[in-house]
Amino acid sequence: MLPYHSLEEAQVALGRELTFAETLWFNYSAKKPDFLLHCHNTLFLCLFYSIAPVPLMLIELGGYNIFLKHKIQPAVRRTFKDMLKSYKNVMLAFAFAVGPLQFISYPTIKWIGIRTDLQLPSGWELFWQLLVYFIVEDYLNYWIHRMLHVKWAYEKIHKVHHQYTAPYGYSAPHAHWSEILILGIPSFIGPTLVPGHVTTFWLWFILRQLEAIDTHSGYDFPWNPTKYIPFYGGSAYHDYHHYVGLRSQSNFASIFTYCDYIYGTYKGYKYIKQMRKKDSPYSAIDDNDYKME
Repeated sequence: MLPYHSLEEAQVALGRELTFAETLWFNYSAKKPDFLLHCHNTLFLCLFYSIAPVPLMLIELGGYNIFLKHKIQPAVRRTFKDMLKSYKNVMLAFAFAVGPLQFISYPTIKWIGIRTDLQLPSGWELFWQLLVYFIVEDYLNYWIHRMLHVKWAYEKIHKVHHQYTAPYGYSAPHAHWSEILILGIPSFIGPTLVPGHVTTFWLWFILRQLEAIDTHSGYDFPWNPTKYIPFYGGSAYHDYHHYVGLRSQSNFASIFTYCDYIYGTYKGYKYIKQMRKKDSPYSAIDDNDYKME
């Protein structure tokens, strides 16, 4: 909660006029306790998970040829029933796994220095902090994801996420509740190393959610702006990982591709890109070519 009772008091304390963004932040947060602001993350996860995949859902259900020609696995069509099932499962996981974690993690968030003061981050501060968060999360997520493909972990936990060999927007966070918590740990490491403002914290989780929806979209649109991000994996890259499933020893990276190239876990995808037929990106796969090592 901000220690100011009015805009005038805040301006006197800072010794300057408030920016437009700071004024909005004051009006929104001045009377809200820090605990409530921290718990906004669960609200944002539910909100953006509910809204962001809607265009993908309409494209899938509408059957528009202009969009379907960009579908990565065109032989697989998802129904509204499939999407509703994923939606209900994910919302239950958010409510009973992520929500309680938000509550109990509040002291830690305060301890590491996530601030709620009136001075908002500059554009450059926001950019560099988010970049650190993405890089740190991606690297740690790579190794955790790779461990989840050990046969025991896959069968007991990770198999739920791989239920759909052709992923779609609403299946992005569809996973065993324990996997949601395990893979959530790397998301907190970046803010722990480089703590910032709570609005940066919010934006980080929103962007991470949108990225997951994008890579699980099932469509490889040529106009997607993420194609201009260096080393970004994207939907086709991650779609292959889902298609191969338990046998997959490739494409473990969640966001960028550099870990897969550094540690040699890109060879299956590289092979299939070279061998694929024109009508389907995975039609050349031989089931005997990819087995757990």
